[in-house]
Amino acid sequence: MPVAAVSNLTVRYGAKTVISDLSLTVPDGCTGLLGPNGAGKTTLIKALLGFIQPASGHGKVLDLDIATQGLAIRQRIGLMPEMDCHIPGMNGVTFVAYAGELAGMPANRALQRAHEVLEYAGLGEARYRKVETYSTGMKQRIKLAQALVHGPKLLILDEPTNGLDPAGREDMLKLIRDISHGKEVNVLVSSHLLPDIERTCDNVIVMRNGEVVEQGDIANLRLTEGIQYEVELQFASDLFVEKAQTKGITVLRHAANRYHLALPSDTEDPGRTLMLCAREANAQIRGFHPARRSLEDIFLEAIE
Repeated sequence: MPVAAVSNLTVRYGAKTVISDLSLTVPDGCTGLLGPNGAGKTTLIKALLGFIQPASGHGKVLDLDIATQGLAIRQRIGLMPEMDCHIPGMNGVTFVAYAGELAGMPANRALQRAHEVLEYAGLGEARYRKVETYSTGMKQRIKLAQALVHGPKLLILDEPTNGLDPAGREDMLKLIRDISHGKEVNVLVSSHLLPDIERTCDNVIVMRNGEVVEQGDIANLRLTEGIQYEVELQFASDLFVEKAQTKGITVLRHAANRYHLALPSDTEDPGRTLMLCAREANAQIRGFHPARRSLEDIFLEAIE
């Protein structure tokens, strides 16, 4: 049973269609949701949570129907929204405990869990401070804490590193990785920052104009077709390129002294072939390795 799945989902705001005939599956583990502005990511999240009624199609989250069981879904998932969601006048522990009660927890259990998740999120010493006095990084952490307090089966994070400095961003990514891989909580991360997705997620869904244009396991998506190698020379060499082309090698990309090459499919020993090209061109190879597509390559190919 997938964590979430939608089939032929269409969502409209008035006459405007934001999501059109969308079908996708969110598998177990940590999944990244990518797409340019206006791709429909936030609308999809709202539909999964039952905040928006689909015009057509259907979907389930944790085996609950998004059209009829929205409240039950929201009680079982944790949402870290992009916008601040604190309540002025409340201190940290009271706010997080209140979020637990809203999810259906008894008050005493919610308070106990609030202390635990604030400690986990690195806010133990600030638990009695008013939330509105928190820094940007602390507000991001308390949004994560309130999403975790009731022990959700699925955690949805919308731009979790927004506004964070490098150190704060690093800490947040470590927390997300620990939650999904250490605590075994399913996580859906919506972000426009590709390095964040690459650091934390095992799977990715790429959207554009309300449609899915790519989805799958990141490791498999990064594999290249045929025999491709990244080669770094000591110095850039046009003669190296000429010698490579005489052996049927295609230069796919070239930046300074780095070359992304596609070798003929019948090449038995790629390393020996590359070294031979370098020797004939009187060039020195500093290193080479099988090429893999970056997440940026996957994303750009999908949205283009």
